[in-house]
Amino acid sequence: MLNYLWGFMLLVGIVYGAFQGRLPDLTTAALDSAKDAVSLCITMTGVMSLWVGLMEIAQKSGMIRQAAGKLQPFISFMFPEIPKGHRAREYITTNIIANIFGLGWAATPAGLKAMEALEELEEERRKGTAVRPGGRSLRPPVPKGTASNEMCTFLIINISSLQLIPVNIIAYRSQYGSVNPAAIVGPAIAATFASTAVAVVYCKVKSGRQKT
Repeated sequence: MLNYLWGFMLLVGIVYGAFQGRLPDLTTAALDSAKDAVSLCITMTGVMSLWVGLMEIAQKSGMIRQAAGKLQPFISFMFPEIPKGHRAREYITTNIIANIFGLGWAATPAGLKAMEALEELEEERRKGTAVRPGGRSLRPPVPKGTASNEMCTFLIINISSLQLIPVNIIAYRSQYGSVNPAAIVGPAIAATFASTAVAVVYCKVKSGRQKT
């Protein structure tokens, strides 16, 4: 759908430019945009390499493991139906930590793995082999091909995503000549904190309604 939308917008722009006699301007804009795109890709590659490298150092030094331990109460609060020790918890924690540091590139693979692990958990529930967390009864499995409560909650938390360092936005602002690219940090923390708080409340309210 997006391909058709972008194609339509480009076609309208070209036709409008032709009728206005500004095809040379369109050609110049296309070439300038291509140059800017390549330059932006180089900038983002450098930023990505830096922060992913720092994440790797943090993982090797044990900082990620310590941070993951601190997040377990939050994971248990948001995902009470995921058994302790299940690998979905590890992937969800990694995804949240990467998002907090603004590393969307590092968060995406962990997010995909988390979804796969949550689907495997649903399959275990269908087969009756899932481990019961804390001796409680597990909720009934959802039909195959339907997103579970855990999947929906994880997706909402992932989208709202509290960020302490909005790496992408800082890189974009730097690329396009901002005097103070990091000035966005404060507003970004406030905005993402609010969005995450709303997401947590929404998920818990919806989960409570389903139980009743």
